[in-house]
Amino acid sequence: MTIRPLAASDLAPLRAVIDATGLFPGDLLDEMAAPHLRSEGPPELWLTTAEVTAIAYAAAERMTEGTWNLLLIAVHPDRQRQGTGAGLVSAVEARLREAGARLLLVETSGLDEFEPTRAFYRALGFMEEGRIRDYYKAGEDKIIFAKPLLQAAG
Repeated sequence: MTIRPLAASDLAPLRAVIDATGLFPGDLLDEMAAPHLRSEGPPELWLTTAEVTAIAYAAAERMTEGTWNLLLIAVHPDRQRQGTGAGLVSAVEARLREAGARLLLVETSGLDEFEPTRAFYRALGFMEEGRIRDYYKAGEDKIIFAKPLLQAAG
């Protein structure tokens, strides 16, 4: 699987991926990716597959040293459960390690229907580090996972 940086020409097919997953309205993608495509703003990492059927987006956490947050990962439903998501996360981790990042965070819902998502992150070596009760709305917690990217010296 070939993974590469996001290009402006990828936005239309990736809007369709996001719409197919139901994560959020795909129309928001253009505004989200605009600073990256213009090389403005804080450090961000946007990756897609050569087939433009999946996307990953991570951003540096402000006021931290080497902490990044994986804010978006989406794989078209026709391509799920084929290793694409794991490959994207692995590529994000590799690029962040090369840049000296030390910690990768990801957050998701605590609702029962998100258990497969939480299992995905656990299978990739992320550990649950926290829960904020009623974060998204009453009865929907935010679960925070973390994965160290750099091994401690010694």
